[in-house]
Amino acid sequence: MLKSPSLLFTVAALLAMPCTSVSAQQDDASDATRAVFADVARNKAWDDTQDFANATRGLVARPDYPRILADNGATVWVFKDFEAMRGQSAPPTVNPVLWRQAQLNASTGLFKVTDDIYQVRGFDLANMTVVEGQTGIIIIDPLTSIESARAALAMYYAHRPQRPVVAVIYTHSHMDHFGGVKGVITEQDVRDGKVQVIAPLDFEQEAISENVFAGNAMLRRTVFYSGIPLPKNAFGTVDAGLGPGVANGRRSFIAPTLEIRRAVENRTIDGVEIEFRLANNTEAPSEMVMYFPRQHVLDVAEVAVHTVHNVLTPRGARVRDALTWSRVLDTMAAEYGDVAEIMIGQHHWPTWGREAIVAHLEHQRDFYKLAHDQALNLANQGYDMDEIAAALELPRGLADVWTIQDFYGTLGSAGKAVFQAYLGWYNGNPAHLNPLPENESARLYVDYMGGAGALLARAQRDFDAGHYRWVVEVLNHLVMAEPGNTAARELSASAFQQLGYQQVSATWRNLFLMAAFELRNGIVAPPVSASGDDFTRSMSVENILTYAGIALSSPQIGGRTLAMNLELTDVGREFGIEVQNAVLSYREQPVAGATFTLRTDKATLADLFAKRVSWTDAVARGLASGTGNADDFVSVLNAMTAFKPDFGLVTP
Repeated sequence: MLKSPSLLFTVAALLAMPCTSVSAQQDDASDATRAVFADVARNKAWDDTQDFANATRGLVARPDYPRILADNGATVWVFKDFEAMRGQSAPPTVNPVLWRQAQLNASTGLFKVTDDIYQVRGFDLANMTVVEGQTGIIIIDPLTSIESARAALAMYYAHRPQRPVVAVIYTHSHMDHFGGVKGVITEQDVRDGKVQVIAPLDFEQEAISENVFAGNAMLRRTVFYSGIPLPKNAFGTVDAGLGPGVANGRRSFIAPTLEIRRAVENRTIDGVEIEFRLANNTEAPSEMVMYFPRQHVLDVAEVAVHTVHNVLTPRGARVRDALTWSRVLDTMAAEYGDVAEIMIGQHHWPTWGREAIVAHLEHQRDFYKLAHDQALNLANQGYDMDEIAAALELPRGLADVWTIQDFYGTLGSAGKAVFQAYLGWYNGNPAHLNPLPENESARLYVDYMGGAGALLARAQRDFDAGHYRWVVEVLNHLVMAEPGNTAARELSASAFQQLGYQQVSATWRNLFLMAAFELRNGIVAPPVSASGDDFTRSMSVENILTYAGIALSSPQIGGRTLAMNLELTDVGREFGIEVQNAVLSYREQPVAGATFTLRTDKATLADLFAKRVSWTDAVARGLASGTGNADDFVSVLNAMTAFKPDFGLVTP
């Protein structure tokens, strides 16, 4: 489903979906899980409390209201969901290491970083940074939603002069760093030249297209990754690793007016000197960091957060370049280590002091370089992905560093991602080259294991022994073979729940707990969030036509052929479209022998391919017209897949 304005909006909206009314079963922590936590408690530097001091340093004020509301009264953000954990000990159903991170992320309010630089933290997944210029303010990353960004700006204005926004800076192409832009500026401000919108090279293309082509699959996986239907308590989701969570509000987009294109660019904005440095193909395909020489402040965007990041996110994306990432971090340490006195990021809390800044950057550098080098070291010895993930360990110099813990990404998954980047999905064993589909092999596995009864009895013994990883692997075959087997679903859910409790990674916790949730409650289809048409207006024609080729169902279109021309009335461009061999191709030139010519605008074209509007309705409403034989075009529209994010992940 190419949901207006795009699937990038839909994925981000789903991240912020309110909890469903279906309740999650709340199992207690087992003895095996409590034993894991006891071991964790013995092996961490709990007496290192510097992060807590940094997370509260410079606090100006906390919000004096309980929640952020939308214009229609809907709840966008509830501060108590996250603040309640401050000062409390970890409950037995949450890994103490993850609980520590959640407590730090629950530090909410307006913070003074240094003269002329403030941050609003705890209003969304990311931070909003405000830099004070000569006549106005510069906002860095206006959060995910319009409502949370508006509330964050109001929080700043409640304690600082109400000067106008003169520039907005997007540090990178992920929605939580720009979706709230219309909460702080308007498109009219930009058209009138009152506000600059600054972004790194390739920002607009990456922001629009990243989640479109595989967006429906990513959308479904995002439900698990973010634990959206789970309660926000000790039995459900407690944190997002990078921040407390994602605000449930409207998304927006305003295209950049200035793109940073050179590796390093020095600019002065409203009297504020900024050195921009591109960091593309690290945490995002389009990203940059900034240095403020007058304040001696380095803003590392999301390149060096207070956790390890995903080299390949479980929600799905292109593999990130761990080697490039490590090199960018090394460059930052070398270029700014002698001059930066404060390091801020667009997640988490600042770091003060040159020595601490360099240590942070080098620890992060060493993590990504270690993942890269050792994964390839093991791959070159014949290890496959899973073996690499099991073998990788942090050396003593990194193991106890709080900023290198698995609160978000993990070392093992980073190693698997490096393997995939270099060698792909195939592990080299021909037994895995062309396996049976899971729904077929599952029935055979169950039969080989002696049937459902025997399998369940053995799985119960392994569950009682605390072997939860093995239990979910074995029971997955039974659930896939017999999805109506209630006993199998319940035992598998219980094992998933204990695995969730044990995780340090917030996202892995959500993944396991969501598996338990769906096994017990079934698939809860996410609501579709209307977000306006900002992205429809911004998507390129090429992206719309490429998506049409993806949405075209080969079995449905069969051997039909089509040659047609497209005239886009709003952008003045012409394309030729051909369908043959169940493939939709296009060129920016008319097709000879076309039997139909379509005249419409970009937004209607996207709506037609996404089945949001029919050909008949588009013509009747004056949105589209055509000359020639429209029947073949309508047959292509009828063959477009209306994607729905409700397919099984832990069930067939």
